[in-house]
Amino acid sequence: MKVRYRAAAATAVLAMAVAACGGGGTTTNNNGQPNAAQSEANKKITEEMPGISIAPVDYAQVKDGGTLTLPKGQWPSQWNPWHVDGNQSDTNDMLETLLPQFEISNDKAEFTANKDYLDSVNLDTSSGKQVVTYKIAEKATWSDGTPITWADFEAAWKAQNGSDKKYKPASTQGFDRMESVVKGATDKDVIVTFKENYPEWHGLFNGLIPAKYLSDVKEYDSAYLQKVPVTAGPFKVEKIDEATKTLTVVRDDKWWGQKAKLDKIIFRVIETPAAQVNAFANGELDAVDIPPGSPADLKRAKEVPNADIRKAFAPNWRHITVNNQSEFLKEKSVRQAVAYAINRDVIAQSDLKDMDWPIATLNNHVFMNNHKGYVDNAGDLGKYNLDKAKQLLDAAGWKQEGEYRKKDGKEFSLNFVVPAGVPYAKTEGELTQAMLKEAGIKLTINAVPDDKFFTDFIIKGDFDLVPFSWIGTPQPIGGLQQIYKSGSESNFPKASDPAVDAAIDAAVGEMDPAKAIELANAADKLIFDMVHTIPLYQRPDIVAAKKTLANYGSFGYQSEDWTSVGFTG
Repeated sequence: MKVRYRAAAATAVLAMAVAACGGGGTTTNNNGQPNAAQSEANKKITEEMPGISIAPVDYAQVKDGGTLTLPKGQWPSQWNPWHVDGNQSDTNDMLETLLPQFEISNDKAEFTANKDYLDSVNLDTSSGKQVVTYKIAEKATWSDGTPITWADFEAAWKAQNGSDKKYKPASTQGFDRMESVVKGATDKDVIVTFKENYPEWHGLFNGLIPAKYLSDVKEYDSAYLQKVPVTAGPFKVEKIDEATKTLTVVRDDKWWGQKAKLDKIIFRVIETPAAQVNAFANGELDAVDIPPGSPADLKRAKEVPNADIRKAFAPNWRHITVNNQSEFLKEKSVRQAVAYAINRDVIAQSDLKDMDWPIATLNNHVFMNNHKGYVDNAGDLGKYNLDKAKQLLDAAGWKQEGEYRKKDGKEFSLNFVVPAGVPYAKTEGELTQAMLKEAGIKLTINAVPDDKFFTDFIIKGDFDLVPFSWIGTPQPIGGLQQIYKSGSESNFPKASDPAVDAAIDAAVGEMDPAKAIELANAADKLIFDMVHTIPLYQRPDIVAAKKTLANYGSFGYQSEDWTSVGFTG
C-alpha cells in the first residue's frame, strides 16, 4: 500500500462547493446527498467504467525508440521505497522502471511470477506452515554486477519485520509474520517460512534493493538520499536533477529481459494539476493524471487535439486522517463528534462534480465500492448529524461559549494541514471549516510546502486533521496492518486499540478468501468506531494521454509493463 498525498483542483470549485453546502445544487438533496437523478447517473457511469484503460497494443506493433515525458507532483529526497519517508506514490511510480517487480498482477488482481526475475514461485502448506519458495532467474543481476540472491530477500525481511526498532519501515505487513528466510539449493533459491499465515504474500518483495543497503541501518537511511545507487530493471538512471526536480531514465543495455520500447523516460515535477494540463496541452507532456476536483482541467484535456481520456476503477481512495494523539482529539467521543459534524456527501460532491465519475461516498476502509467485499461499515457514524455532534461535545465538557466551544478556559481549536500547491485540498478544508464551526469547533487551515507536507507534517504527527489519498494494491486486506495497527510507522494518527489490533490479526491471517473478507469487514467496523480515518470517496483514476501512446493510462489493478509502453506513430 503506497501513500499518495498530491491533491489539487481548479479554484472555480469553491463557488460550486458553497452552493452544494447550502443544498442549492441540482444534483443533491438538502443533506448534500445525491438525488434520484444523480444516483441514476452514478449507476450508469459505474456500469460503463472499465477495469483498465491503457490503449493496449501488441509489443511488436509498438514503435522502437522515443522519449516519454510524464509529470509528477512531488519530488522525493528519500528514494528508498522500503523506508517510511520513501513511501510515496510518485516515488514508487518512478522506481518501478528501475527496480525488480518479482510478481505482477492482471486486471483481475491475479498474480503471476514475472519471468524476467523469477523462474517460479510456489506456495506449499503441506507441513502445516505457509512456505513460499522463489526461484530467482539466473540472469537477474544488480546494475553493479552483483547477482540478485536469497541474501537480498533475507535482508529485506530483517529490515522490515519490525524487530529492529532502529529501522523505520513504511510497513511491517507480511514480514512480521515470517519465521525465516533462508537459502535453498543454490543462491538463487529462496525459502520463506511463515510463523503465521499471510494470504496476501504476493508481491511482498517487489521493489527490492540490494542487501548491503538493507542490512545496515545507516545505509538504509542514507544510501538512497537524493540518489538511486543500484538498479535492476529495463531502465537505468541517466540523471537526477535536484535543481529542476527531474529524473531521467534511459534504456539499460545490460537488461536481460524484454527490451524496452522507449529510449528514455523523463519524469518532471510540475506541482499543480492545472500547470500539468497546460504543459500537456502545449505538447510538453505525453500524458497527465487528472485528479478529483479538477473539472476545468478535465475539460481542457478533452479539448487537446489527438488526446485520449483513459479512466478505470482503481483501489485508491481519499480521506481525512484524524490525529488520535492530538490534544483535543484524544477522547473517542470527541473524534466521533467531529465525524458526525462533517458532511462527507458535500465534500464528495465538491471534489467529483463534472469529473465523469460516480459521486458517492466510501463507507469502507478496506474495500472499494466496486470490490466484491464492499459493504457499508460506516453505520450511524457515516451519516451527517450535527445534533449528535453537539450532544457528544456537551457530554465531553466542551461547552458553547460564544462562537466556539471551550473547556477549562481553553478554546476548541483544530488545524487542518494541506499542501499549499493543491487548491482542492484547501477547498476541502474550507468546507470542513464551515461545517465544524456549526458544531462550535474552530478550524484553522494550515497550508504548508508541498515537499514538506508528508515528511514534516504527516509522518511527524504535526496535524489535527489532514486530507490525502491512499493508493492501494490488488491485495487490500494487508493494508489494515500497515495503516491501522498499533505501532505501524504508517499509522499516522498513532491510533491504538487492542480490539482493533486483534481483529486485524485475525483478518490478515485468514487463508480462506471469503472468511478473510468477513473478518476484514469486522475490523473495519471497529476502525470506524475509533475514528482513525474519515473515508471520503473512491479516488478517480483518470489519465489524459496522446492517442499514439500505447500501453499506458489507467491500470486499475494491473501492474505496469514499462517495456511495452511506447508510441505507435
